[in-house]
Amino acid sequence: MNVPSPRPATSGLVPARSDETPGPSADAALPPTPGPSADDAPAVDDAPARADARAADRSPRTPLLRVRLRTEVLIVLGLSLGQSAVYAVVTIVARLTAGTPLGEQTAALNPSRSARPYLDLTYQLLGIGFALVPVALALFLLSEPGRRATARIGLDLRRPWRNLGAGVGLAALIGVPGLGLYLLGRALGLTVEVQAATLNQHWWTVPVLILAALQNALLEEVVVAGYLVERLEQMGWRPGAVVGASALVRGAYHLYQGIGPFVGNAVMGVIFAAYYRRRRRTTPLVIAHTLIDVVAFVGYTVLPAGVLASLGLA
Repeated sequence: MNVPSPRPATSGLVPARSDETPGPSADAALPPTPGPSADDAPAVDDAPARADARAADRSPRTPLLRVRLRTEVLIVLGLSLGQSAVYAVVTIVARLTAGTPLGEQTAALNPSRSARPYLDLTYQLLGIGFALVPVALALFLLSEPGRRATARIGLDLRRPWRNLGAGVGLAALIGVPGLGLYLLGRALGLTVEVQAATLNQHWWTVPVLILAALQNALLEEVVVAGYLVERLEQMGWRPGAVVGASALVRGAYHLYQGIGPFVGNAVMGVIFAAYYRRRRRTTPLVIAHTLIDVVAFVGYTVLPAGVLASLGLA
């Protein structure tokens, strides 16, 4: 799902210090008592203990920490998708109060920035690169001593085939109904005509659109699915509220496209946030999101106008 540009366009325990001179204890004079060795001890399943430890890591420790985390979340969202959501709300209000019906308006994604091809390419690559800065910020804030943030939110290349299968399945689950919801919104006049790619045709157009799809997927899934869910859980939010907040933010920054895309992306947000809470993996979400956007961006570019019109996409 494409995101509009913001503006139109441990503490450890310290051992106690002792000034006494150490000496032999009474127990040292006694012979060792025979007992079972470590090898004879029964195996203990520590999976519940590990799960409890992970839950404790995500629980709020003090009111001051909750305030700090709340402020941090507002800053991260204010620098990224939260800012986009605010602008999207203003945009939809402007659209609804304009003289032109919502169904007759358009929203152009991935536009050209210059008539000069290589200058346009430079602008496109700069835009993609700087849009990933909030991803780096979120990962930096989630990192902990001895544990990488990418491992914490499952943003890695482990289990590639399982990730790919889950990603393709999620893309089909979201993409096909999403297209139907878009067409329904267009028929009801609740959705603007979304021009998924308005880049001028160059040899680099398709590669840049694929990079833009990957950028959108990384930004949205790391910030809204991974980072936001982790922080809200640390602040003590209930599971339903965590999923709902993530979905609401996702839907809000698509409001500039109309009511249909808001509903569709909010439903996508519920599914993706629930998947993340269950699996703690963002890689399948990134794969799914990238596939959806690649089909939309590249398909809009390479398909003939007549085919797009027959699909209700032009």
